[in-house]
Parts: sequence; structure tokens; C-alpha cells
Amino acid sequence: QVQLVESGGGLVQAGDSLRLSCAASGRTFSSYAMGWFRQAPGKEREFVAAISRSGISTSYADSVKGRFTISRDNAKNAVYLQMNSLKPEDTAVYYCAAATTSLTGMAYYTGARYNYWGQGTQVTVSS
Repeated sequence: QVQLVESGGGLVQAGDSLRLSCAASGRTFSSYAMGWFRQAPGKEREFVAAISRSGISTSYADSVKGRFTISRDNAKNAVYLQMNSLKPEDTAVYYCAAATTSLTGMAYYTGARYNYWGQGTQVTVSS
């Protein structure tokens, strides 16, 4: 029902910045909590950042805290991930996800709680 399309990935050098975008379909976008997850080769999917329906509350993985910023524009049905001071260990396929049911506490960090996923966008950071 909900379609998510990521964009903005690419190849950058360590220390550079990149901004990922996720465009969502649907009239009820403002009712979805949104998250960003990533998966590196040979690694399991991991939580990166999440934002509440209103955009007031945000959560970040310790590994990206202080470097990444998640935001949303409900009028545009879009969520963003601003990535600064990129490191080689940030290299991964990045996915945006939407939760159509209410999330609380640690549920924001749990991929299984999100109902819809985008196709992913590759981010490669060279040293």
C-alpha cells in the first residue's frame, strides 16, 4: 500500500557529507513513524535513526549520533537523513522504512516493527 523510494546515495570520501531522501506515497504519511536502517556486506541490518510522526522526537544509533540527522517534511511526504563526517564504516545500503502502527521506546530501533521498506540506496565511503 505504501511505497517508499530512496535517493541520494553515492560514492564519497571520508569526512564528506551526503543527504539521503525518501519519498513516500499515501495520504496518511503524517501518521507514520519513519526510520533509516542500513546493511553492509556480510553484516546484518542495523538501525540508524528514527523520527516520530510529528517529527518532534528522534532517535539515533550510537555509531552515528552527532554526525547524522533525521528529519521529515510531512507536507512533501518525505523523510531525510543528513550524513556528515562520513566514515568508511558507514558504507552500506541504506533503507527507509515506515511504521503504520504506534511505536514506543525500543520499538523505534526494531526493523521488524516497520511495515514498509524502500528499495535501498548505496552509500560508499572511501578512506
